[in-house]
Amino acid sequence: MPGKWTPSAPFPADVLAGARVVALCLAEARPSVLAVSSLRYLTGVALALPITSLAEPARVLQGGLAWVLSIFAIYLFNGVTDITEDRINGSGRPIARGGLSPGTATAVAAGAAVLALVATVGLPGPMSWIIAVNLGLGYLYSGPPAALKGSSGGTVAVLVLSGLLSYLAGFTVATADTGGVAPTGLIVFAATATCWMVMVGVPAKDLSDIPGDAAAGRRTVGVLLGERVSSRLMMVAALTLLAAFCVAVVIWEARLAGVLAAMAAGVTAVVAAGTRVRVRAAEQERGARRRPYKTFMATQHLVHITAVLSNI
Repeated sequence: MPGKWTPSAPFPADVLAGARVVALCLAEARPSVLAVSSLRYLTGVALALPITSLAEPARVLQGGLAWVLSIFAIYLFNGVTDITEDRINGSGRPIARGGLSPGTATAVAAGAAVLALVATVGLPGPMSWIIAVNLGLGYLYSGPPAALKGSSGGTVAVLVLSGLLSYLAGFTVATADTGGVAPTGLIVFAATATCWMVMVGVPAKDLSDIPGDAAAGRRTVGVLLGERVSSRLMMVAALTLLAAFCVAVVIWEARLAGVLAAMAAGVTAVVAAGTRVRVRAAEQERGARRRPYKTFMATQHLVHITAVLSNI
């Protein structure tokens, strides 16, 4: 029969084509972003509980699936709406290079959004609202009539709200049956990590995207202030945030010493990368200008992994 597959036969063409589309969509949604989004959720779970307690693993996994599906849908749709600036900036992501059609990506993003909502069935009631609000923020960020990504203020607002929702999602799933209050450690960490994403991540990303953002009419920090000022702002913000985090850990006696050490290492790396951009701005290729952003992302992963491992 046509389409029948046996272990000795090659996979049907439609299966291979579907797998290829999924792989391209995952690449467009930025695997590093999906990974850190998972870590934010898991940090919300880990810091919500005493070290001796464990949330129900199946429920934690289900909640994580719902959250990551919502982020996948948001970033895939963002890729669809970013074609012009991505091509000007020389992005190698599938849509910009023509490997994935915008129509297909939009359909997959819509399907993922629906699945994210379906995945909340059986979870604590607030999770449905958390996922719905996150999807709404994602659409407002990238979609018509007035995409919030066009301004620094809109970008910051969406990042702050979505970032806090990620920790709230983990906390909600972990404490569903207890009605617990968020511990100080979680509050301090969530506030610091969200500020890191906004105060350091936004200018770091702008450094490599200035030409495309300007062509698309965006009023980002990089477009408004230029490459050198943006890099200086990023470095000052990183150092200031590290100092504030240190003070908060001491004052509120938060059990985040390991996270503080990880952030200190990350801040050092970000400042080094930013200094290199400032000194050699005229010579930088896009890949070199992306070093601060890659360092920022690596620091995000490091501090979240440290937080999770320190509390399991």
